[in-house]
Amino acid sequence: MTAQAPVIAIDGPSGVGKGTLALSVSQAQQWHLLDSGALYRLVALSALRRGTALDDARVLGETARHLPVRFEVVQDQGVRIDLDGDDVTRAIREESVGEAASRVATLPTVRAGLLDRQRDFQQAPGLVADGRDMGTVVFPDAALKVFLTASALVRARRRAAQLSVSEDSAIFERIYSDIIQRDERDATRATAPLKPADDAVIIDTSELGIEQVFDRVMALIAERRL
Repeated sequence: MTAQAPVIAIDGPSGVGKGTLALSVSQAQQWHLLDSGALYRLVALSALRRGTALDDARVLGETARHLPVRFEVVQDQGVRIDLDGDDVTRAIREESVGEAASRVATLPTVRAGLLDRQRDFQQAPGLVADGRDMGTVVFPDAALKVFLTASALVRARRRAAQLSVSEDSAIFERIYSDIIQRDERDATRATAPLKPADDAVIIDTSELGIEQVFDRVMALIAERRL
């Protein structure tokens, strides 16, 4: 790791706005961006495409270690993600890939395979790292640790809105159920369970818009003179 490059770690479960916040903060700071959740989704997508079993720890660990990925921030469009030259920005956001990613993320071989690769992103002038264990495992010495949270129901409603799905539909019920199950799996896994770092600032986004969350985080950055 590059010791002199500060890190802002943004952790929390899916659907709390981590990705949007991390991108906005990285652009405001003009720092590098790491979407660690995308890395796990990329491992999952590779497994699904190759027909690899989602519990094959050895193969998935090697996949993680040698993942040919490139992130590119595109002005006014967000982040483009390439996997071995293929634009998979949309593909990795599919529900099936997210579910598979939550499963492969429980494997110690996958987490170990991705650990050094994530730390390689810590470069000057600084890094905004978005994930689930950025502040607890990957960057325990981060200059600022933020943990976003929101109720499972609020997060299910946000996801349904993205998919233009009615809250009265069976699809919504499945989304809600999947979020609850994923939270349970992430919080109880043996390796790097989802939880706030002891020194993290916890922000509940259930009743907040992304601009309000952004303003709070930027105020914290200013307080710490990052």
